[in-house]
Amino acid sequence: MLESTVAAIRPLDETAMAAARELQGRLTKPAGSLGALEPLSVRLAGLAGTCPPPLPEPAAVAIFAGDHGVHAQGVTPWPQEVTAQMIANFVAGGAVVNAFARQAGASVTVVDVGVATPLPVEPTADPAGPRLVAANVRAGTRDLTVTAALTRDEARAAVETGIRIAGELVDAGAGILLTGDMGIGNTTPAAALIAAFTGVDPAAATGRGTGVDDETYARKVGVVRAALDRHAPDPADPLGVLAAVGGLEHAALAGLVLGAAARRVPVLLDGVIAVSAALAAAAFAPDAVGAMVAGHRSAEPGATAALRHLGLDPLIDLGLRLGEGTGALLALPVVTGAVRVLHEVATFDSAGVAEK
Repeated sequence: MLESTVAAIRPLDETAMAAARELQGRLTKPAGSLGALEPLSVRLAGLAGTCPPPLPEPAAVAIFAGDHGVHAQGVTPWPQEVTAQMIANFVAGGAVVNAFARQAGASVTVVDVGVATPLPVEPTADPAGPRLVAANVRAGTRDLTVTAALTRDEARAAVETGIRIAGELVDAGAGILLTGDMGIGNTTPAAALIAAFTGVDPAAATGRGTGVDDETYARKVGVVRAALDRHAPDPADPLGVLAAVGGLEHAALAGLVLGAAARRVPVLLDGVIAVSAALAAAAFAPDAVGAMVAGHRSAEPGATAALRHLGLDPLIDLGLRLGEGTGALLALPVVTGAVRVLHEVATFDSAGVAEK
């Protein structure tokens, strides 16, 4: 599945992009006056292969959840059981991501791809509310400071879970996919992934996550550095990098991005977990970047390093660091607006407005 998905990913359609640029130049507004929305609309036309591109709706949030063996190294004060407890909160509709999803009219799918503790809720398939999917590859990763977090087969299984979820959501009618994540301690493997793929120093890739104190932060940076020294992951081998220092949710998110790109559907990235996974997706298939839209700039420093490496500019910058898909949901109206302009704004000729 992974190989066929990567093979299906193609560059953006230059003809559609040229048509979108030409249309932007004829709309009743000064050229360039919509700033970043204009190149975004052009890129989405290139992804869809038509101008104007389809409106990015309905929206579907996919939250992948997993736990991490590196939790044993004291990189976060939060107990690991919170991952499973938050899944129950997602399914009950009580998290911030649920509130923002209701506001945006987006569906929420929660995928247990690697939670370590028993879930307090059962898998669900209710289309009227958040859906929980059981796809647990293993009960959390191994401690990446001691051994590889995953085997290559486990990493592949997680990536292919993300590809499958992307296909299911698109087949159900989703016009845009939004990334979400949940996993206590998951900013540590995210930092390791970002440092591995971009080459930045671990200190520049590592943030404070949930807001750890100075001592914990220093320990966290040391953990990331030790893991990279131990495994020396090769960025040209993205499956190997995910296996060595990644998480199951990171691998699944990489698969979601690849699945969206193969289906020519945009994927709106959330925060640092999402962009670390996006780096892996881009290493599998560089043209997958064409399907990526950076929703926001996470307060985690590694997110900026990752976005710079991907060549993506975030749509909003609000100092967010929650995850779950919250920043992507807040950026969703911006993406929709960029496309709606091409559908609904009159041209100078049709409106009888004089050009300069």
